[in-house]
Amino acid sequence: MKVQENKTVRGYIRMCADGWKQGWHERNGGNLTYRMRPEETEACRPYFYVSSQWTDMGVQAENLGGEYFLTTGSGKYFRNVEDDPEHNIGIVEINEAGSAWRIVWGLEGGAKPTSEFPSHFLNHSVRKNATGGECRVIYHAHTPYLIALTYLLPLEAKAFTRALWQSATECPVVFPGGVGVVPWMVPGGAAIARATSELMKEYDAAVWAHHGLFCSGPDFDTTFGLMHTIEKAAQIYLLVLSGGQGKLLQTIRDDDLRAIAHDFGVTLNENFLN
Repeated sequence: MKVQENKTVRGYIRMCADGWKQGWHERNGGNLTYRMRPEETEACRPYFYVSSQWTDMGVQAENLGGEYFLTTGSGKYFRNVEDDPEHNIGIVEINEAGSAWRIVWGLEGGAKPTSEFPSHFLNHSVRKNATGGECRVIYHAHTPYLIALTYLLPLEAKAFTRALWQSATECPVVFPGGVGVVPWMVPGGAAIARATSELMKEYDAAVWAHHGLFCSGPDFDTTFGLMHTIEKAAQIYLLVLSGGQGKLLQTIRDDDLRAIAHDFGVTLNENFLN
């Protein structure tokens, strides 16, 4: 069985295809990483090679030393992952210090992991600690309606969380902790990686102003569902603003949000309620 025929790798490839079909990955936009379970690594190990040198990431996370990650490639297009996984995605090994990677499968033809791998890596570290190891997926996409909101709303967690919670009844159930917001920063470097990881200590998702959305989760379905829910809520909010010329006749009130949380057994972030 080839690596791309492994069940987990197939799920990863499907998620890339689903994101492309949503229109979230123009050109080479967006990236996806998955922290592999030991048994998944062992199933793929017969096909590993070690021909690349260690590459320092500029960031370090000791709790990820020795881990293996599935990653999309830098400059690669999500639309091509399904047809040609060996050239568009790969598996990288992390050194024991948690400071460098090397390719052990895929990314053929001289490709490298996504340029935003440092951001993903630090977020994996934070979410691993915050969830007791449950979180394994970090997903970044260029979600257009949410990006549009970053030009209209204050770049703060409360403003975005309230707008999204009040846009669709399921939102407080899907992300009861709310969403964080990172002001505009140059992507791909250590600075934005650290800023995002600080927020991900508290949130499952973080908005990148004028850029897109970062989401985390324990598996592909949960993480994709979180991204999809937030983007759909942003779409509804913009439709309401445009259809009502900026005026709302009614919305989901704070006590309504509390009632939803009570009935669905989730705990809302009270910092975002009045």
